[in-house]
Amino acid sequence: MGLLNEKFREVLSSTIPTLVIVFLIHFFVIDLSTEALIAFVIGLLLVIIGLTIFLTGVDLAINPIGELMGKGVARSNKLWMLIAAGLVMGFFISVAEPSLTVLGAQIGIVSGGVVSATAIVSVVSIGLAILLVIGLVRIVYNWKIVPLLSILYGFIFLLSLFTATEFVSIAFDASGATTGAITVPFMLALSVGVASMKKNSKSSEADSFGMVALASSGAILGVMVYNILFPTGDLTGTLEISIGSGDSFIVSFLNNLTTQLLEVAITVFPILAMFFFYQNILMKKSFKNNRRIWIGMIYVYVGLVLFLTGVNAGFMDIGSLIGYSIAAEGRYVILTLVGIVLGVVTIIAEPAVSVLTHQIEDVTSGSIKRGPVLLSLCIGVGAAVGLSIIRIVIPSLELWHIILPGYIIAIGLSYIVPTIFVGMAFDAGGVATGPLTATFILAFVQGATEAVPHAEIMLEGFGMIALVAMMPIVTLQLLGFVYELQKKKAEAAGQTD
Repeated sequence: MGLLNEKFREVLSSTIPTLVIVFLIHFFVIDLSTEALIAFVIGLLLVIIGLTIFLTGVDLAINPIGELMGKGVARSNKLWMLIAAGLVMGFFISVAEPSLTVLGAQIGIVSGGVVSATAIVSVVSIGLAILLVIGLVRIVYNWKIVPLLSILYGFIFLLSLFTATEFVSIAFDASGATTGAITVPFMLALSVGVASMKKNSKSSEADSFGMVALASSGAILGVMVYNILFPTGDLTGTLEISIGSGDSFIVSFLNNLTTQLLEVAITVFPILAMFFFYQNILMKKSFKNNRRIWIGMIYVYVGLVLFLTGVNAGFMDIGSLIGYSIAAEGRYVILTLVGIVLGVVTIIAEPAVSVLTHQIEDVTSGSIKRGPVLLSLCIGVGAAVGLSIIRIVIPSLELWHIILPGYIIAIGLSYIVPTIFVGMAFDAGGVATGPLTATFILAFVQGATEAVPHAEIMLEGFGMIALVAMMPIVTLQLLGFVYELQKKKAEAAGQTD
């Protein structure tokens, strides 16, 4: 129960600010209906309960599975087994990622089914699995992260020339959504397992940074290659802005619950089967040896069902309604400010961000304080959501106008800042795109897009997660640049004395 209580406090601290903001908007900005608020509160309760149970299951099951299988693969000392296991595990873990599930469903809805959720989730998971393998091979052979990221993003920008504009937005959004609550812990645990079994080598803590960056680039490549091979032509879509009341809400809730019971079972079962095969067939260990892990997988299943039901049964709807209502009144300055506040509050309350900032301080023995790191992340994410709103309002401003120079700056900085900041920064982009970003803020931005006359939801409605994933990379590396300047200044002063 201790772990469950700990996760409950984490989830509560990350979701209560959203509740406060919604009611502040209701009292001071727009008048939301009672039905909408009730649906939101019920959805929020399900999100809180679901995320608490799910994250407990991640700690009990997903992390141990990743580390056990990572050690097992490394112990075999066979490269082909590392590649095969990485591909299988990477694919199925990504398929089960809740943030990616939400994004895939949203793409399916607004495109009217032209781009199916299954197709997006599948190609993203394939891309992530391939780059996960490259990340594991990098650990084994001690490849440097900066040249590898430079090659990957160079290839990404080359492919973007042949990718439809709306798919560029979807691709970069997918990269942020796929590095979430289930994939990040699993990938890090897997890499720790592989690194711990390396012969004649000591893996420093700093080397653990960078796996998320590599895997997320695979998601971008997956979507772009899919669009190039299977072009859809010009995509248009709409988003229905409505929240049911009375019986219609209850019916919607029950329909969502029924759907999630089946769909989550389909996504979680392969992970169970994969671990059962490894432990019971290959390792010859009985069920009793891993009872805690099996119980943890039940937590993962139940939590994911409740979380996704809450997201679809009222939580995302009010985000859409708020964005739509403010934009429909032409209050674009207020809309932008609300977006910035949502971004800052979300990143401050995100438990994974707290873990990352403490980890950075620990790894550097306190030389890099968590305060400046958190501030740089707040500036980055707040600016990202604000830019997403500005992009909707200004017709001539496209995603690549921000993404291209942003990543050029990020890659350029990676050659002049300390290496540890590079991995940290790219991983921070994945950490910043947590469950609230992929649900509430995504819905807020898409609702606003639907209300702005010239905006197209398949273009401006996506790209927010991409910017949230990119901006912390730039701001955290800028912090690294300042840190390096201060270090050199201190060294010069010491030599003078």
